[in-house]
Amino acid sequence: MSIIYLIINEDLNKVTINRQKIIDEHGGRKMYKIIEKRTLAPQIFLMDIEAPRVAKSAKPGQFVIIKMDEKGERIPLTICDYDTERGTVTIVVQTLGCSTKKMAKYEVGDSFVDFVGPLGQESELMHESIEDLKNKKIMFIAGGVGTAPVYPQVKWLSQQGVKADVIIGAKAEEYVILEEEMKKVAGTVYPCTDDGSYGFKGLVTNKLKELVQNEGKNYDLVVAIGPMIMMKFVCKLTEELGITTIVSMNPIMVDGTGMCGACRITVGDEVKFACVDGPEFDGHKVNFDEAMRRQTIYRTEEEGMKPGCGLGGNK
Repeated sequence: MSIIYLIINEDLNKVTINRQKIIDEHGGRKMYKIIEKRTLAPQIFLMDIEAPRVAKSAKPGQFVIIKMDEKGERIPLTICDYDTERGTVTIVVQTLGCSTKKMAKYEVGDSFVDFVGPLGQESELMHESIEDLKNKKIMFIAGGVGTAPVYPQVKWLSQQGVKADVIIGAKAEEYVILEEEMKKVAGTVYPCTDDGSYGFKGLVTNKLKELVQNEGKNYDLVVAIGPMIMMKFVCKLTEELGITTIVSMNPIMVDGTGMCGACRITVGDEVKFACVDGPEFDGHKVNFDEAMRRQTIYRTEEEGMKPGCGLGGNK
């Protein structure tokens, strides 16, 4: 017999069942084993995690929060894929801070102590009728590791008979990830690199502008996921072009259930919590400048961390 803890959202009108901690009949905590691990690019790796309950409930656009051990930091990561038959959830991680560098040392067979999810709202596309989606021209713009959360949405659309185009942006060819996987489910994939080492040379915004203004492509919807600065300028361009745009926000997050308010952002004249109201929002209403300022609040502390991080654990 398993005990499932309930987390009550801030509005108290909804109860979301999240598998934060599952205690088995012997009183031992369930661990979440790494089934597969592979490198996608320098400092970017993919992991398949054994988490059958999360895999069963996951939808494109949602995320999980991982804690590696009892003293570990809570790390929010968007779901890249899920397999209900294998009972696995796929995550993609870029080693930027202390905790992700520590996570990179985990290998197949190792386990995480907590794997909370699925959290957040699923992609807005899942609330539209299939016929309406089939009548839309959709472009996804993925920046860096933002390609990971783009993939399940494009895959889901493909399963409904809708082929969306995808622009994948990266610094250089070696940082382009999941291109082959994306080609299997997308309409046309346009790789872009800042240095011109692969595909289109230039920013993703330049590629979108070229497609629309020079090649006569018409899009009804753009979904942009990547660094905030990229999403900001994608939205500035799409506003000029008159294209509805959805962005997936990745602010600082702590509990992931709407209680702490760390992930608050301003959307239009409202304050929203990315963890429960999002992570997807109308990109033309998001206050990106405020969101980017908040993103740097703990940069000094993070950069001051020494090897070992004081987070405990054996890795």
